[in-house]
Amino acid sequence: MLRHTGQKRTYRHNLRLAALLCLTAGFVNISGLLGFYVLTTNVTGHAAYMAEKFSQHDLPSALAIGLWLLLFLLGAFTSAWYIRSVGSNARYAFTVPIVAEMIILLLVGTLGASFHKTPMETECFAGSLLFAMGMQNALVTMISGSVVRTTHLTGMFTDLGIDLSAVLKEGHKHFALRRRVLLRIVIIFCFLLGGVLGGYIFPVLRYHTFYIPAGILCIAMFYDSLRFRALKMIHSIRSGQ
Repeated sequence: MLRHTGQKRTYRHNLRLAALLCLTAGFVNISGLLGFYVLTTNVTGHAAYMAEKFSQHDLPSALAIGLWLLLFLLGAFTSAWYIRSVGSNARYAFTVPIVAEMIILLLVGTLGASFHKTPMETECFAGSLLFAMGMQNALVTMISGSVVRTTHLTGMFTDLGIDLSAVLKEGHKHFALRRRVLLRIVIIFCFLLGGVLGGYIFPVLRYHTFYIPAGILCIAMFYDSLRFRALKMIHSIRSGQ
């Protein structure tokens, strides 16, 4: 799922990647909203909030939101810079950014219990999650060749609308077009599913809910290895019979 890039990457790789990491983003988004009252997977809404604060002459709040935007950008920059520095074909090129994201989620899940709703704490926790989501978005974009986006749905709904109109106009003649539609539906569905599940789980687990997306990232990271071992074991069992 993470090892294959370029021509080696298949549609199934992107489908699995989209399912797991969109589920992660959905969990983080709702958990960040319920835990810190901040949307943590996109910057579009924050740009509007920043403009509102500027218009109300609330400079400290506007600067805080601007910092969140920069942290999302910095997360994307950091992830892309590391991948390009080591080379996308390097063994751990995509592993290190995912591990960094997991560490951030685990720290937020552990330290979130001490959250006292002060402006400084809100800025720190929300900013760290926005940084992590920026890392994830850049990571997924580079792995999939800009086919998959996992942290926001605006562009995905737009692309889905364009593709659906093409399907209606051209019928079912284009297999590649139908596969694109399916991929976009999976991205939207898994993001929403993560949000719904997180909405039910957060009142029970509270900030420990962030451990769940960290666990999903761990599955994504070891998926190729686990799948290879499982297939090898099945082959051995069949050969023995």
